Amino acid sequence: MSEHRRKPPQPQGGGGRAAARRAAQQPSGRRAAPPRDTTSTGSPSGSYEEEPSYSGRADARRAAQRGSAGGARRRGPEPGGPTGSGSGGHGGGRRGSGAGGAEGSGRGRGGARPKKRLIDYPRAEKYGWRRFVPSWKQVTGVCLGFFGILLIGAGAAFAWVDTPNPQKMAQAENNVFYWDDGKQLAATGGQRNRQNVDIGRIPKSTQDAVIAAENASFDTDKGVDPVGIARAVVNMAKGGDTQGGSTITQQYVKNTFLGQEQTMKRKFTELFISIKVGAKQDKKKILAGYLNTAYFGRDAYGIQAAAQAYFGKDSDKLEADEGAFLASLLKGPNLFNPDGGIGDNATPELNTKRAQERWGWILDREVEVGRMTPQDRAQYTKFPKLRDSQAATGLSGQKGYLVETAKKYVLKQTDIKPEALERGGYRIYTTFNKKKVEAMERAVSKTRREFLNPEKRPDTDKFVQFGSSSVDVKTGKIVALYGGEGWDKKHFTNNADTSGIPVGSTWKPYVLAAAMTHGTQNTEDGVGLSPMSKYNGNDLIVIKNRNGDPMPGKNGPFRQKNESTKAYGFVTLKEAMQDSINSPFVQLGIDVGLSKVSDMAQRTGILKESMDTLNASFSLGTSTPSAIRMADSYATFAASGEHHEPYSVTKVLYERKQKEGFDAPEGQDAMEKDVADNVTNVLENVVKNGTAKKALELGRPAAGKTGTTDKNKSAWFVGYTPQLSTSVTLFRTDPESRKLLSMNGTGGVPSIHGGDIPTEVWTNYMREALKGQPKTGFPEGGPIGEKADANGAPTPTPPPTPSDTPSETPSETPSETPSETPSETPSETPSCEPLDLECGDGGANGGGEDAGGTDNGGTDGGPTGTPDPGDPDGGTTDGNTGTTNGSGSSGSSGGNGGNGGLFGGGG
Repeated sequence: MSEHRRKPPQPQGGGGRAAARRAAQQPSGRRAAPPRDTTSTGSPSGSYEEEPSYSGRADARRAAQRGSAGGARRRGPEPGGPTGSGSGGHGGGRRGSGAGGAEGSGRGRGGARPKKRLIDYPRAEKYGWRRFVPSWKQVTGVCLGFFGILLIGAGAAFAWVDTPNPQKMAQAENNVFYWDDGKQLAATGGQRNRQNVDIGRIPKSTQDAVIAAENASFDTDKGVDPVGIARAVVNMAKGGDTQGGSTITQQYVKNTFLGQEQTMKRKFTELFISIKVGAKQDKKKILAGYLNTAYFGRDAYGIQAAAQAYFGKDSDKLEADEGAFLASLLKGPNLFNPDGGIGDNATPELNTKRAQERWGWILDREVEVGRMTPQDRAQYTKFPKLRDSQAATGLSGQKGYLVETAKKYVLKQTDIKPEALERGGYRIYTTFNKKKVEAMERAVSKTRREFLNPEKRPDTDKFVQFGSSSVDVKTGKIVALYGGEGWDKKHFTNNADTSGIPVGSTWKPYVLAAAMTHGTQNTEDGVGLSPMSKYNGNDLIVIKNRNGDPMPGKNGPFRQKNESTKAYGFVTLKEAMQDSINSPFVQLGIDVGLSKVSDMAQRTGILKESMDTLNASFSLGTSTPSAIRMADSYATFAASGEHHEPYSVTKVLYERKQKEGFDAPEGQDAMEKDVADNVTNVLENVVKNGTAKKALELGRPAAGKTGTTDKNKSAWFVGYTPQLSTSVTLFRTDPESRKLLSMNGTGGVPSIHGGDIPTEVWTNYMREALKGQPKTGFPEGGPIGEKADANGAPTPTPPPTPSDTPSETPSETPSETPSETPSETPSETPSCEPLDLECGDGGANGGGEDAGGTDNGGTDGGPTGTPDPGDPDGGTTDGNTGTTNGSGSSGSSGGNGGNGGLFGGGG
């Protein structure tokens, strides 16, 4: 083979990456292999050459890198080389870096490059501990990456987390009852003592105090305080206090959506919801939501309940210093409520000191953050006076009875279930007038103090109860009532709306009204009886049925007993009403028809279920309607025959929507105008000349009727003016048996009658209730009806004869009341003057009251007879059918339903 065709040998020490790599892999101080003869390639020949020594791997690597860089450099042919070097030069240009291309053998790239890592950590070019120290680029990159991840995560969480529905307890409110002027009467029921209000009902001064104390940057922040949250997180991580760092928005979110538990999860949830709420909701709405859900102590949730609890006023009436005090409670009522709290560090003294200090700090803080001027701050130097804590809670005084009456009316008028009403949230606007209620309470309290002395007379003055109600004549509104000493005094029965108390002679006006409307069997059809008609007023006359036959009694003919044995002879119905004589009205009721009397009473508002059996004593008031119903019924006479159902609620709101069913009841014609006006004229005479003379002290036109039942077990006065109709009842009950007790001896007097204590209470109340109203009179009743005959008697019955007079021991006289037995010759009995307590058998009303009258067929029974089957309107003579139906006292059956209840069978 020719010399010029032989491939030249590859140099061992030439350039190129492979050579550099091999060099780098040689251990330090190792001698390189001797180079081959390079004469033919134009390279200088030489002997063995010693490689430089390296101090370590790093030096060797750097040397290798320098060699690789040199070998990779493209070089041209050396000048003066052999002619064959041109081919080698070309080869060197593509594959190698040696002269003539001899070193460009192989792939010509000096070996494969080392593979780079995505993240050079631990750092490859560092050794020892330095490999684990990140570079500033790495630190910056990690921080930026983490921040980016946080932003992405926060964005995703913000988009994913939605504002949840408010908790039920955060929305729970109690029922709020309002006086007739719109001011709050009471807040009760429901699961929380809370009444939500709009921001417009929270004074700006109160808003400023809360913002200054809780979150000064509230108007500008985004709903969260990152620094505060970080502090809270650190505290939780250390196991320390979990509070602190929350903005008003966060507090609102916690109260409304999340509850009060303190966990990391809850904090992060609160953060994202707060950001969303802060971004979407108006600041005013957030502030109102916070102030409506915050707890202020005294069982008050929300600013409105707190304003009532501590100051007895609505939130929109708060002064700046009062608002600052309420803001101080947000720090924690347990430690800042002057009433004291739980724990040794929460005494009233310590709490009061803390509250005063924080109150002053909040006012100063308002100046500091520009929410109050120094001049305004200077006005508030004295800590505001707080309402007594006992008055702030519960339903004291008459409030319990007012609320109960209104609730019953709401349930009667709507389909609202009792369970729903108890859950709360209703706004109930009542007809009750605060001044009149207070006037009625004062009138009863005054009489109670002056009249009763339970310590001195425990056998007669204990367990005495009062009940009263007052109704607007023109509308039927119940403007006031007295139900008892108060729920706070453990008296839970509403005496104004209870059954079981017979009304006595206050029933007689219905008998007269029925007679003037329908007449009797002795008058022409459709022609009423005149109030000037005369009836026999003597004691123990025989009562006859509509056929003129004696009605049977227990041991012979039925005889009606008067309270007095006075022989009145024939008297006009007007006179009989004036002196409250029983016998004329018992006979009149039979003559008119007891069913017609019952119908007349119902037309005026008396409930049928409160009425007693239709017996002869029915006309004397054995029925047991409530004080509310009696006041409303008499208002029909005052309104010239137009009746309005009694009502106690004018409006009900729930979730700001008005419930239907609370329009004022429309008036109904109960009787002809002349009938009602004539009854009024007759009852005016009772006040002027009869058993109710004490009512003359009112000093204005008034009409009314007294009533007393057997043994003074109850006493009534129901009276009215052209503006108001008011009833007052007095009775005693045994708390164990719940039966009515006699009031003989009560107050230190032999017996109590409707013209005494009840009329006195009525007069004292009406005097205050009618202040400022004109002293108008009643309309005169026109001529009405006809007299039974020229003599005024329904039949020409002769005066009583000895044959009509009972024997010395008449069978009709109850053995249990011997003191009331008339003498053998009642005509010789001296007349008693009205209100003479010592006259006769103790009657205070000139023999007119019916304390003894109901003894024959009254509440305690008496001479009995058998029903007259010939005439249902003639009634029966069974005197044992009258019952007390409970007592209505604190120990009574209560009876808000059944006999005499006001609403839906109550009243």
